[in-house]
Amino acid sequence: MLKDIIEPAFDGVGVAAVYEEGEEKEMVWNVYLINFNNALIDGVLVSSKGYGIINNEEVKTSVLRHMLNEVDSLDYAKIEPLHEDLFILNNEYWVSFYLEGKIYDRKFVFVANTIDKSRLKPINVIDKNGILIM
Repeated sequence: MLKDIIEPAFDGVGVAAVYEEGEEKEMVWNVYLINFNNALIDGVLVSSKGYGIINNEEVKTSVLRHMLNEVDSLDYAKIEPLHEDLFILNNEYWVSFYLEGKIYDRKFVFVANTIDKSRLKPINVIDKNGILIM
């Protein structure tokens, strides 16, 4: 199975932290997977976790796994909400998927304290402002 993983990592997929209006009209941060490819990706699996040092102690969150199945070309899927208390940690998203019969795998990390409203930029595929890692 490891021999089927393509190196180097892919370019056509990104993860974005988006500051947007929530279900109850409050502003929230959500994390999205964005497919910038001109082809569907399938078998999409994302694991997320947070880690870092707080008050000189190592801190780790639980690992969450998200099965997104398919994300169409030039489309996106919500991975999870992200609470602001976790911004002081590194927030890691490990993404695996199939594109045209080949498996791809890549880690995206929002480094501690980099998710901030001052860093928001337009993301054309989702037509929202966010912080994008590609």
